[in-house]
Amino acid sequence: MLKSIYPITRNILSHGQSLSLLLARLAVAYGFYEPAMQKWSDIDSVSQWFGSIGIPFPTVNAYLAASTELLGVVLLTLGLFTRLISLPLMIVMIVAITTVHLTHGFSAGDNGFEIPLYYMLFLGLFASFGAGKLSFDHLLFGQE
Repeated sequence: MLKSIYPITRNILSHGQSLSLLLARLAVAYGFYEPAMQKWSDIDSVSQWFGSIGIPFPTVNAYLAASTELLGVVLLTLGLFTRLISLPLMIVMIVAITTVHLTHGFSAGDNGFEIPLYYMLFLGLFASFGAGKLSFDHLLFGQE
C-alpha cells in the first residue's frame, strides 16, 4: 500500500520544491537585511564592538561582515550565485554563534544560537541544492 502511495505523493510534492526554495531564500535574505543595515548605519561602533569581543582586525571584519550580509541579501533575493554566497554567509553565522550567541545557550529568547543556527542550516541547503528553478542561477546557468 505505502509503496504505491509514496511515488504519487513524492511526484505531487516535488512540484513545490522550487517555490519552497524561493520562499526560504527570501526569508533568509530578509533575516540578513536588518543586521546588515544596522551594521552599515554605524560601522565604527560595530568595529569597536568587534574589538571588544575579541574579533581580530575589527575594522576589516566589520566591513567584511556588513558587506557579506548586504551582498547576501541581494544575491539570495535574486537567486544569483546562491551556492557561492551561502559559504561566506555560513562563516558569518559561525562567527556570530561562537563569539556572541553560544554562551547564552540555544533559545532565541535568551539571545542564544537558535536563529543563527537555523540560518546556517538553510544556507547549507542552498549551498548543496542551489536556488531552485525560480532563480537567476537557473535562468543564466541552468542550475537549480
